[in-house]
Order: sequence, then structure tokens, then C-alpha cells
Amino acid sequence: MIQPEPDGRLNGWVKRKLSYRDNLISTTIQILTKTLVIAEMEVRKLRHDPTDLVIRAVQPSLWLLIFGQVFTKIRAIPTGDLPYLDFMAAGILAQSVLFVAIFTGGMTLIWERDLGFVHKFLASPTPRVAMVLGKSLACGVRCLSQIFIIYVLALLLGVKLNLYPLAIIQVLLIVLLGAACFCAFSLIIGCLVKTRERMTGIGQLLTMPLFFASNAIYPISMMPNWLKFLSHINPLTYQVDALRGTMLANGSSIYGFGWDCIILLLTLIALTLICGRLYPRVAM
Repeated sequence: MIQPEPDGRLNGWVKRKLSYRDNLISTTIQILTKTLVIAEMEVRKLRHDPTDLVIRAVQPSLWLLIFGQVFTKIRAIPTGDLPYLDFMAAGILAQSVLFVAIFTGGMTLIWERDLGFVHKFLASPTPRVAMVLGKSLACGVRCLSQIFIIYVLALLLGVKLNLYPLAIIQVLLIVLLGAACFCAFSLIIGCLVKTRERMTGIGQLLTMPLFFASNAIYPISMMPNWLKFLSHINPLTYQVDALRGTMLANGSSIYGFGWDCIILLLTLIALTLICGRLYPRVAM
């Protein structure tokens, strides 16, 4: 005998409406999970071309070996009690992270668009913010190899490094944050331009002003007032400041490690939100 279906739902069948707190937690977990998935996919590409990490280390090595050695001898830039080569080592690590991030994020995005991968990701339920954060995090992981290379070269040149585990962990954190910031910035440019050639030109146009409008190779006190203003709104300045305070045995931070991290984190959040809004433009 077939029993008639009840007119209403039985007890326990009614779906509980999620509260705002539950929705927020669920959304956050989903974004974090998708971010880690995207990051793992990007990092996996290094297995196909690991030599890229070595090639990226050539430029900072030349800066330390040539520029650093020359300016250490002529003593043209006042750095107080800190030897110029020590002062410069943190800036060159930040420069290396900047160059890798700028020329990795946007170029990879345009390359994936030409191959049709971006259209597939946009058709998936993956949040746009997770796509941006995943690529930015993967870029940070890619830049971790630069720490090892700069550390080895700096030790060979006689730079006094802070090798305590906590200091190394702080350097890892600041490199991840800095790389993620500049990768998100590069992704914004990749969303706006259409060709790899234009992306290369804009990348070269932006990296040098960002580098020289920071405290990477000379202190802010030497700058004219207009350049000091640009330096204070330049995220690279805070990355270099944090690295100089944690990476060097006798180094110090002007703004403090915590404040430097907050500035970089807020910059990353702002750039990620902007890039998330622009991301669908890649497929146009």
C-alpha cells in the first residue's frame, strides 16, 4: 500500500537558515581552500622550468657584486654605522622579489588567456578573489628561492646576517607579503593590457621607478621632498625597512616590523579586491 506524501515537511527536514556569522565563516573557508588549490597549481609549474629560479638570481647577484662593491669603496652614500654592502643587501633582496613578481603575474595571466585557461576558470564557481590570491601566494613561494641565493652571496661578501630562526621566519613572511602585493599589482596590469609585449613594456616602465623611489639603495633622508613623499606611499619602502631590521645582524627598522607588515597586508587586500573586480576583463 502506497502511503500519501505529507503536505508539509516532517520535523528535521526544514533547512536551517544560516546566520550571517555562519555564512561569513563558510565563505572564508571556501576562499582559503580555493586559494590554496590555485597556489598549488601555480607552484607545480616550477617543476617544468626550475631553471627560471636560477636565471632570476643573476640580476640581484650583479647588483651586489658590482654596484655594492664599488659604492662600498667610494663611500658616497651615508648609511651611519651600517656598512653600505649590508645596507644594500636587504634592498637587493626586495628588488629581486619586485622584479620576479612584476614579470610573473601579468605575463602568466596573459599567457593563460591566450591558451584559453582563463575562460575555464572564469566559468567555474571559483571566487575571483581566490584566483588572485592563489597566484599571488604562488609568486611568493617562487620568490623564496631568492632568499637562499641572496643569503649565500651576502655571506660570501662578508655581510653580517641575522641567522636566528625567528629572524629567518620574519624574512620569509615579509618576502611572501611583498611578492604577493606586487604580483597582485602586476595582475591588475595584465587585466588591462591585451598583449605580452605591452605587458613587458609597462613592467619595465614601473619596476625602475618603484625601485629607485624607495630606500633600497640609499636612505630616505637623502631624497628631495617630492621623492620622500613617493617613497612613503611606495610598498617597497616598507618591505625593505622590514628586511633591513630582521635580515641584518646590526640592522634596524625605521617604522617597526609590525607596522611594515600591516602596510603590506592592507596593500595586498586593496589590490586583491581591485584585481578581483577587473579579472573578468581578461576574457574580453
